[in-house]
Amino acid sequence: MKTFFKDKFEYTHHCNQQLIEVLLKNPKLYKSEISALMSHTLNAHHIWNHRIFGVAPALQVWQELELNYLQKINTENYEHSVELIRQKDLNEKIDYANSNGFQFKNTVNQMLFHIINHTTYHRAQLVSLLKTHGMQPINTDYIFYKR
Repeated sequence: MKTFFKDKFEYTHHCNQQLIEVLLKNPKLYKSEISALMSHTLNAHHIWNHRIFGVAPALQVWQELELNYLQKINTENYEHSVELIRQKDLNEKIDYANSNGFQFKNTVNQMLFHIINHTTYHRAQLVSLLKTHGMQPINTDYIFYKR
């Protein structure tokens, strides 16, 4: 299971990096919905990693990130996720509070899967938004990544 998650976080990091590169080459597109959604996607990954580690996150859910900061956060998120996979029992239950202060308990593997799924969901929204701005959509399908 740890190998499964490591592979999926490598894929997530790679696809996020592709999207960030498009934004870096087209900085005028990094505004309003796109900047909010890209920031949220990376911030949420950061927050979930910190919940699993049991430490306070440095970022907020809807905090807007500077364009030139995205690659750094994406790489830190990936490295922290890999460290979690290495250190944690994937069946361990973690108590945490969501952004509204409500208490929950989930296993590490549920939380890791959520990070991947949440990121994929928002990355697809971002690719669609970029397409409406005339950008050629990037292919982030997992099977293409593995080919």
